[in-house]
Amino acid sequence: MMSELGKALAEASSPSWPQRVRAGRDLASFADVPEAADALTRLLLDVEDTAVTRQTAEALARVGTVAAVRLIALSVAEADDNQADWLQTGVHDALVGTDGVPDVAAVCGQLAHDPEEAVHRGAAEISTWTDGTSR
Repeated sequence: MMSELGKALAEASSPSWPQRVRAGRDLASFADVPEAADALTRLLLDVEDTAVTRQTAEALARVGTVAAVRLIALSVAEADDNQADWLQTGVHDALVGTDGVPDVAAVCGQLAHDPEEAVHRGAAEISTWTDGTSR
């Protein structure tokens, strides 16, 4: 298990965007592990390729844990307009995709009580994205 995490952490720093996309997907389930969280935050705000941002946001939204959505919220608070658009697209992709997607809006509600101001702001923004996509 740790080797899977180690491999994904290495790929997160790859110059190859498809490897970074894969890393984002593979690391999403480790959002509560500090090293993975750091790598995921970098991937969510990837300056070289919007596909990395979008796919990582989608993977984290599909995981849907407080730790996973919190990383998206933090990134939303730091993102420029272009990055924010791709974060939103990734979250939206997850919500309109397959059934059984976690209730991201409910997780955002929990994050409203997070001690970090940036998390509140990001979670509030993500909540607006989820309007109309819940079943």
